[in-house]
Amino acid sequence: MDPHPGTFPILSYVMSRLPSFGPRTPPSASTSTSTATATSSHSHFDIEQPHSSSASAAASPSAIVGQMPNLADPELLASMTRAISDVSQARSVLKVIGPRPTHEDVDEAKAKMSDLDAHLSRQLEEIVGLPRPPEIEEPRWRAHLAEKEKSCRDSVEKEKRILKSLIHLDQMHDEYEKLLKNAEKRLVKMYEDDGDNANPNDNDTEVKEQVEGILQEAYGKGLERVDLSEKRLKYLPEAFGRIPTLVVLHASTNQLSVIPDSITGLQNLEDLNLSNNALESLPDSIGLLQKLKFLNVSGNKLTALPDSISQCKSLVELDASFNSLTYLPTNIGYELHSLQKLMIHLNKIRSLPSSVCEMKSLRYLDAHFNELNGLPIAIGKLTNLEVMNLSSNFSDLKQLPETFGDLINLKDLDLSNNQIHALPDTFGRLDNLTKLNLEQNPLEVPPMEIVNQGVQAVKSFMVQRLIDILAEEERKSANELQEQENGWLTRSTSWLKTVSENVSEMIMSPKTPKEAFLNQQL
Repeated sequence: MDPHPGTFPILSYVMSRLPSFGPRTPPSASTSTSTATATSSHSHFDIEQPHSSSASAAASPSAIVGQMPNLADPELLASMTRAISDVSQARSVLKVIGPRPTHEDVDEAKAKMSDLDAHLSRQLEEIVGLPRPPEIEEPRWRAHLAEKEKSCRDSVEKEKRILKSLIHLDQMHDEYEKLLKNAEKRLVKMYEDDGDNANPNDNDTEVKEQVEGILQEAYGKGLERVDLSEKRLKYLPEAFGRIPTLVVLHASTNQLSVIPDSITGLQNLEDLNLSNNALESLPDSIGLLQKLKFLNVSGNKLTALPDSISQCKSLVELDASFNSLTYLPTNIGYELHSLQKLMIHLNKIRSLPSSVCEMKSLRYLDAHFNELNGLPIAIGKLTNLEVMNLSSNFSDLKQLPETFGDLINLKDLDLSNNQIHALPDTFGRLDNLTKLNLEQNPLEVPPMEIVNQGVQAVKSFMVQRLIDILAEEERKSANELQEQENGWLTRSTSWLKTVSENVSEMIMSPKTPKEAFLNQQL
């Protein structure tokens, strides 16, 4: 699962320096060569290519540093480590899910699924052709056939579920391999930019001169855009806060650990990119950037966003992915009425605050690979939402609120890799939904044979289900009303009967002695 050093030399080296990965070579020089080779074979392997011990030896850490001496520079290594946070996150997930299946296993799984589909078709044909015994009435026979068909489908689906999991796991590893290739390209570019024989002190001096030159130019010409990406910056000079004309500031892929409060002087700033740095927090004063529209703080070490971020009322896009967030500010949605795109994937968020439901302009929400255990009850208020990705919250996400059906403009929904047993009864009201991923869920409603037919089949099933539920509720209400009326009539009849009996008894009963005496007197 680790990147193969022969295919991804720089990436393999950088990941081997991470504390969670450890060294890839035995620490003891006395360890035998055969043991070292065996250990190496089990500690890392290429996703697709067979392992080669000679390749591992050729690409050992010491050999790589010998070929690329600047990799020994702690600052460059730290910068590269931050640049591959997406790889380490994805690897952690795959490590939990399991190793990649072989091509043979995948091919056999696909063939088995085809065989199961063909077998199911034959079974259904046989069921349709069964003659009805004369002693069984037509409704009972149809119900019997429906139950028999359901049993066949459920049995096949149970077998296919395991096969689908294996195929999906292979696809996830395939995406991971693409991630590795892109990461290696990024690292190669970073190394080339750093210079094979550059002296760190010389680089620091060069960077400082470049930044001073940019500052002078910004002051003199009133620059609106400044790009400081991949400059190995350790800090942003306070002087940047005194460039009132600045509209765009990009400082991604550096070594920034803090953002100065002076940034609030950039009153015209609209686009701020601080991705792939070492930021552990953002200044509370960031809320004073009233014109800020695009904020990218992905790939940092943030554990929380400042409450003041809700005061950035002009925000259109917020990317806080690839961090260590466990929650969002409670009031984040009450003021961000212009926010259209919210990306918080690959964090550790357990729940979304109810204020998110007030982001009336939100069109895109990506919260995959978190620890979400549900959605706010009022999520249906996001009527402009078009794309939602809640995939890979695994065992935490088990259900969706009934208001989910109020997301009337939702077009693309990914709920894969969760523990959802049933879609909400209102799901059929998502008329604009055209793309739906429900893979790797223990779904019972709708059944998997419906899911396999596509998004339209799912919506039709849920619409009919809702109609049936409403009809059943109406029937129950009518029965209860009838029972109440019958109960009233019964009580009234009983009362009248009692009164009638009492009156009859009074009329028919013999006169009392007092009454006889009075008659005599009269």
